Amino acid sequence: MKIQLALDRLSIEEAISIAAEVEESIDWIEVGTSLIKEFGMRSVKELKEAFPHKTIVADIKTMDNANYEAELCFEAGADVMTVMGAASASTIEACISKAKEYGKEVMIDLLNVAQDQKQHLAVWEEAILCEHVSKDDQELSGKKNDFNSSVFLGKRLAVAGGITEQSMQNLSGLKPEVVIIGSAITKSENKKEAALRLKTLCQIQEVSQ
Repeated sequence: MKIQLALDRLSIEEAISIAAEVEESIDWIEVGTSLIKEFGMRSVKELKEAFPHKTIVADIKTMDNANYEAELCFEAGADVMTVMGAASASTIEACISKAKEYGKEVMIDLLNVAQDQKQHLAVWEEAILCEHVSKDDQELSGKKNDFNSSVFLGKRLAVAGGITEQSMQNLSGLKPEVVIIGSAITKSENKKEAALRLKTLCQIQEVSQ
């Protein structure tokens, strides 16, 4: 179970500083959508240059223009790019095809994909499928992550959305490949200790599976 550190609403310098502080306890580093929107592909390039041995995720959330956006991500050094599950099959297929060309990977973000619409995405076996509770739903509607079940059990699965030390126990039945964690680390007073505790919880769950 890998920890993907989500870096959002920061400067590139702040993102690099936080990632460096917790580097030993994280596996993947996510260049968040806000960093890409504010600073462009420079954010991806500089994070990869700072952490060449880490898997860098460009959370670009592609909905269209797949070949162009995939090339931007992979040429900048991203190892994984994100595409929305609500995008067309053509868009998702183009992202996956371009990722294969570069020897990289794709994560399909299931944000706001209805339960009865998710199953058709299982055809993309090489992709990582991300169950995701949005930040707006968390902050404005009070929605909590409820990852007790997924139609993608047994698939390559990631989970994201307000994950904390307390909610980590809800993931035991899902056996996700990637746990995406943001503010539980980035907003902690002691980021290094918080990341270590979360990594330990991941390891405990792996042993119990």
